[in-house]
Amino acid sequence: MTLAPPASAAPQAPATALEPLALPPGLQLSPEQFALVCEANPEAVLELTAAGQVIAMTPTGGETGGRNNLLSTRLQVWALAQGGWKVFDSSTGFRLTDGSVLSPDAAVLRLERWQALTPEQRRGFPPLCPDLVVELVSPSVAAGFSEGVEGPRGSEALRRKMAGYLANGAQLGWLLFPEQRAVEIWQPGADPAAPVVKERIEPADVLEGGEQLPGLRLELAEIWEG
Repeated sequence: MTLAPPASAAPQAPATALEPLALPPGLQLSPEQFALVCEANPEAVLELTAAGQVIAMTPTGGETGGRNNLLSTRLQVWALAQGGWKVFDSSTGFRLTDGSVLSPDAAVLRLERWQALTPEQRRGFPPLCPDLVVELVSPSVAAGFSEGVEGPRGSEALRRKMAGYLANGAQLGWLLFPEQRAVEIWQPGADPAAPVVKERIEPADVLEGGEQLPGLRLELAEIWEG
């Protein structure tokens, strides 16, 4: 999910009751306009596609929220022990080179890339793609959708996001399916005819960062249990 970047120092209007965010059909926004929409609607959970369309995300269910938190914690423990990495949770929106603003459930970035950003870039949506992105598939019903109807946290929507991450520079993507205890591993392909290499492991017990993220080993049993 994407939350608003910090508000400016300009005087703020008096607080009013929260109203649903209404967006006209076909609306297309630039990343700068999207940031203003997020700032004006701090309670909304939003993402922006490369085509400039706003996606209104739904809050996660309890199990998915717990898994997200545990996942970020385990990545943070590794990053602190390894050194040279920075971990972000699901509230961070990244501004990708194609103009989209997306928020992985968890993300890992080389510290040197983070430090190369200006203070202003760090305060807003960081203009880069993480090295590792992780997404967890939520059950459609738990996400507030009818049986058989997939929302923005469903498998196909997240596969589209994974393809977007890799097209914008991600080196590794993990798409987790807790109900099947399965994982899809997404990596850039060496052949221009096959720009993405995807491998599915089912059942999956362990994930390792390999050469891209040395020393990272994620035990999945506790993630699957929620």
